[in-house]
Amino acid sequence: MVHQQRSGGRLSQTGDTRDTDDMSRLLAPRLAYFAGVARTEHVTRAAQEMEVPQSTLSRAMVRLEEDLGVDLFARHGRTVSLTPAGRAFLTSVERALAEIERAADEVRADADPATGKVAFGFLHTMGAETVPGLLHAFRADHPRIRFSLVQNYGEAMLEGLRAGELDLCLTSPVPDAPDLVARRLDEQKLRLVVPADHRLAGRRRIRLAEAADETFVTLEPGYGLRRITDDLCAQAGFRPRTAFEGEEAETLRGLVAAGLGVALLPPPPFPRPGVVELTVTAPRAAREIGVAWLAGHPDTPPVAAFKKFLLSKRGTLLPT
Repeated sequence: MVHQQRSGGRLSQTGDTRDTDDMSRLLAPRLAYFAGVARTEHVTRAAQEMEVPQSTLSRAMVRLEEDLGVDLFARHGRTVSLTPAGRAFLTSVERALAEIERAADEVRADADPATGKVAFGFLHTMGAETVPGLLHAFRADHPRIRFSLVQNYGEAMLEGLRAGELDLCLTSPVPDAPDLVARRLDEQKLRLVVPADHRLAGRRRIRLAEAADETFVTLEPGYGLRRITDDLCAQAGFRPRTAFEGEEAETLRGLVAAGLGVALLPPPPFPRPGVVELTVTAPRAAREIGVAWLAGHPDTPPVAAFKKFLLSKRGTLLPT
């Protein structure tokens, strides 16, 4: 199919990304006008339906054709008809406008106070018990609010906040960054987990320095609990000898049960056979749990409601 092309058209033939971006900025404001004129095939009628001055609509169509360098309409007095180029363009324009309308419907639905959505991130160790309990309690008063749940390690969730992929996250350590807002909610004690047949298994309490010669299993570098483990061992005067690194605390607990090392871990959601969990008396072994969000980022009503709920849980976030 050959389209009639205007002389002096602005459409770039280079394929440069900047040219594509410039063309998008030029065309986007006029696409709905074009679709309205194409649908009615009458500029005056289209102007009345869209409640814009006819002169504005006529100028927009002339500029659109100039920017594309292609005739979209054949003029017949006060009426117009689409050229072959115009019909081809209309198909894509209607698809683009429908996608824009769909996206608008989605963001309006996500912001609805009663039925909107919250993108919520949390640590793997909080997924079995803490987060389900929180959501159950919150939905007693907000039964139709929806959640997009993401389990990950702390740094990944903070990047999710910055990228706009998460609204809120529960993390540890509590972050201190200028582009984030964070509030401490609770504290969780860490225990030294040893195999059931370990030489220390008969103890109830231990100073961490007594485990200096042990082989440790830990989370991978970058995880908050790994940093805390390294810091606590440093305070106890040693650097842990690490045999295995993992991504999930309960996997580490299984490695301990298999006799592959010891680990500093938060309490399990359910008792795990094959291990003994010792209270660490020195140094003080605990991690702070906090909620974080992006500074200056406006909250939708459902996000604001859930944030208020989380902040009301200070000191009672974790099961005792």
